[in-house]
Amino acid sequence: MSAETRTQFFDTGSPDHPLRLRDGGHLPGVRIAYETWGTLNADRSNAILLFHALSGSHHAAGFNPGIEGVGALWQPELHNGWWEDMIGPGKALDTDKSFILCANYLGGCYGSTGPASINPDTGKPWGSAFPAVAAADQVEVLMRLLDHLGIETLHAVIGPSVGGLVALTFATRFPQRVRNVIAIASGFKTTVLNRLILFEQILAIENDPHFNGGDYYDGAAPLYGLALARMISHKTFVHLDAIERRARQDVVQPDDVLAWYRVRDQFQSYMLHQGKKFVGRFDANTYLRIIDLWSRYDATDEGDAETPEDLFERARLAGQNWLVFSIDSDFCFYPEEQAELVKHLENAKVDVMHIIVHSDKGHDSFLLEPNLYTPHIAWLLANNPC
Repeated sequence: MSAETRTQFFDTGSPDHPLRLRDGGHLPGVRIAYETWGTLNADRSNAILLFHALSGSHHAAGFNPGIEGVGALWQPELHNGWWEDMIGPGKALDTDKSFILCANYLGGCYGSTGPASINPDTGKPWGSAFPAVAAADQVEVLMRLLDHLGIETLHAVIGPSVGGLVALTFATRFPQRVRNVIAIASGFKTTVLNRLILFEQILAIENDPHFNGGDYYDGAAPLYGLALARMISHKTFVHLDAIERRARQDVVQPDDVLAWYRVRDQFQSYMLHQGKKFVGRFDANTYLRIIDLWSRYDATDEGDAETPEDLFERARLAGQNWLVFSIDSDFCFYPEEQAELVKHLENAKVDVMHIIVHSDKGHDSFLLEPNLYTPHIAWLLANNPC
């Protein structure tokens, strides 16, 4: 059984000194949930900051049976860390050598301040009043946590998927505070295709009769809308061949009936199951905040730069080393997106290594196939110390 881990909390800001957000909103104080693995060395130079994916959490390794204030959303399937095979003694993120830190995003639903948190001005959940959050905001609040822990320079930042966008933003907004950058199945600027797919998910939630503009915490939650949003996204996370293989192992469930339509085959039943399972562990408002962050992501804008060349000149001057992973079967962040990122890095003469992973697992390969990533990550971290 995995070692038990405990969620910790960091509070920052106050009504007199609110956290001001990129889009003009502000929060009178926030709490960030996080977990750590390994031990900080004497000069605090062995820290690695890990960013999670869209619907992930800060619980990346170990066993955590419960998180304060999260309640029923912390389902048993979440108790084991999502990157268990990558974090630990002798693994890619070697806890005998490194101190690993992962935080739940601001706006999240697993312990960090989010739309379901209580607005101190009203005594009710924030709901629709919770402001939009950008990748730059995630980075700014995490900088406060690093300062609180006394970590001046990170050995590395690592992010898969949406986490890669936040890792990129960290590396370019605070280039002197990180030595190595690892982006996995991520990108540089959200494509038109992804913007449209994300917009479909937004519409699915917005049109649920229980959504109520985001103020649903006193009544029924928008479960159908969130389930549909998850179904739309799931087919981009998992390769279609894998969906077909998994679905063929299932049978159509007798309760797979909508208002009129009865589910006809295993594939529809499989996708409906994925949607139903997801709504038990995630909040619709959090989902909207994170996909909004993703939908409008542009690294140049998030880094307050004029051009990509200006943005990555910072990385070159800081002496950063980059490792970028593509997955050749990825239908979510297509390999062309990582190629664009690598092109900008190379144009700026940043030290970058681009690895193309050959997999039939699609975007989720980074969760399922640790052996394809471990050698490259371990090599970068071992050969480029702070």
